[in-house]
Amino acid sequence: MPPALRRFGLAAVIVLLGSALFIWRLGELGQLDETPALFAAAGRAMAETGDWLTPRVNGHPRFDKPVLIYWLIGGFTALFPASWDPLGSWASTLPSGLAMLALMLALGSTVLPRWGPARALTAALAFALSPLILLWGRVAVSDPLLTACIGLGLLGLWHRYGSPRSGFPWLPWVVLGLGVLTKGPVALVIALPTLLLFGGLQRDLGGLIRAVQPLRGMAVALLVAAPWYALELWQEGQPFLDSFFGYHNLQRYTAVVNNHAGPWWYYAPVMAIASLPFTPLLLLGVGAELQRCWATPPPRPEASLNRFALAWLLVVVLFFSLSATKLASYVLPGLPAMGLLVALVEAPGRWLAMTRWCCVGLAALLSAIFFAAPRWVPWIQDPEIPGLAAGLLASGTVLISAWLFLIAALLGSALLLRRVSTSDGWLLSLQLPMVAWQVLALIPISVLVDQRRALPLREISAVVRQQGLPGEPLAMVGINKPSLHYYSRKVVLYAGRPASGLLDLAEQLPPSGTALVVIDATTAAEPHWRGLPHTPLDAAGVYRLWRVPLEALQQRGATLVEAGVRSTWRLPNPERY
Repeated sequence: MPPALRRFGLAAVIVLLGSALFIWRLGELGQLDETPALFAAAGRAMAETGDWLTPRVNGHPRFDKPVLIYWLIGGFTALFPASWDPLGSWASTLPSGLAMLALMLALGSTVLPRWGPARALTAALAFALSPLILLWGRVAVSDPLLTACIGLGLLGLWHRYGSPRSGFPWLPWVVLGLGVLTKGPVALVIALPTLLLFGGLQRDLGGLIRAVQPLRGMAVALLVAAPWYALELWQEGQPFLDSFFGYHNLQRYTAVVNNHAGPWWYYAPVMAIASLPFTPLLLLGVGAELQRCWATPPPRPEASLNRFALAWLLVVVLFFSLSATKLASYVLPGLPAMGLLVALVEAPGRWLAMTRWCCVGLAALLSAIFFAAPRWVPWIQDPEIPGLAAGLLASGTVLISAWLFLIAALLGSALLLRRVSTSDGWLLSLQLPMVAWQVLALIPISVLVDQRRALPLREISAVVRQQGLPGEPLAMVGINKPSLHYYSRKVVLYAGRPASGLLDLAEQLPPSGTALVVIDATTAAEPHWRGLPHTPLDAAGVYRLWRVPLEALQQRGATLVEAGVRSTWRLPNPERY
């Protein structure tokens, strides 16, 4: 088959499968709380106000992430008419889905020349089918875009080393500069140590430096990113410097933020979950490549992709293991390397066969867990998602999951028993049922959860738009959801569940008139809210919409002050929205 036709065929298959994984039915899901709704609101605000410099949410500047993701969300918001995208989901989540699709294509095209189309497809799917990628690849946050920028940039730099005459020499650094515009310096903080470690393992640091020219490359990346940072600093000054660099970068790395602490080994189980059901292959790939680093001469540059993937994954895991704040999503930029190590594992036949049987066993175990769902699903109880357990069992999605993993295990076992020697067909036998799992089970489950968890708040938001009086303030108490701001299109005053939350509202709202208050049932039952005069306007799910006389709120606030309650709204809060 001609090379051009092979590339086109591979790209077509990857686009088809990637679209099923990350694009299919995006518009059916509303905005997820908490963080995705903030990204969606900030991007939409840019499109509607014309201020493309500073992201803003609910009347506040949003300094926690740079601007690229908001530009993309805002651009798609301006492109898609509201009648076609009523939930705003296409505009807000399409950047993430397209980023994952682009990275799948890059992984496939990188593997294709040396290993062929079948192995190239398994590498793309080994990345895309990670449970973490399946989750975050359909969410309106900056992590998928950062993962794509780092992945595309690093793959491009490896191409410069393995095939120096291929492509545009500065393009990988331009893409890494876009990564700096997506989530800050972390894009270069990951890329540069990866190159350094790879050069050391390859025992060719000088050759690598000559190929990728890191000093000039960093200058290119900074030229791409620096103009926005300079303009934002000039426009917003010290608050931007303190919030973005001080809090969201330096403090998040050196101190625990939002109670997201974890032990030094936190990412070991995260990576085990991220690579399911191919975790044994990942362990074998890492172990085999580490052994080759010390036991054999370095491979030729064009054959060094496994070693490059090892350095890439190790840098990501080790860097974030040193961080005081730990989140599972932090390792997303390392998962393309995980996909390469899973698909390109090279090991003695006996070890490889044992590892494949372990993967089959994990698929069978997952199947058994899903078949046992009637025993454990009823234990899923969340007051924000009433009836979820019954809905899951009635939908049949759990049973579909069980059968698909059983099919994967049976196909994998059949190929192993027939002693099929190539890993390509064997790995695809497990991967293709997992693609069907995303389409037939995971996406319907997410729609089910959205209907029970997010739809009630969208209904409340519609009533707010219909019955809100001109100039009437809107507040939300107890469970705080940014999607209320997104769907009501109003500035929302958020307050906590304790008595200080009521006092916060009393001090910030006008002394007379009325206010709309969205309150959850648990908070409404608190002593400081019980008996407060109000007019019920609507109820949906756990939420209640009240029209509250502000005089009554002021009187209740004065009573709380006499009881010794103190307000909290003046305290510094870098996460305020």
